[in-house]
Amino acid sequence: MFKKFLLYALRWQLSTPILAVCVIYFKPFGDTTSTIIANVIGSCIFFWIDRWLFRRTNLFGEIWEVRKDIVCHDCNTPSVKGFRLIKAGDYDRTEDKNPQYRCLVCAKKKYKTIFKGDK
Repeated sequence: MFKKFLLYALRWQLSTPILAVCVIYFKPFGDTTSTIIANVIGSCIFFWIDRWLFRRTNLFGEIWEVRKDIVCHDCNTPSVKGFRLIKAGDYDRTEDKNPQYRCLVCAKKKYKTIFKGDK
């Protein structure tokens, strides 16, 4: 979590020069209008970065997605939380059109079959 906070703090600081340039460029429209325009431009840029920062459970290792109230793909049991591994090492399901969510027990089994000697 601390790494995620540091990345967010860095992202926040990087937004300052971009927004400052916008405020200066649009200064002829007035302070309030230039600030509004700068924030709209900033939101168009930083929405995607924030989405990336807060969507993932681990930015530098494995990436998991957690969903509420699923039916496990393997055992067909309803579960309060469902898990799917998105990316780890050479395993990459970021573009998966039909994601499969599993209960915790089945997710651990699937993980072991994917990385049978690696971990």
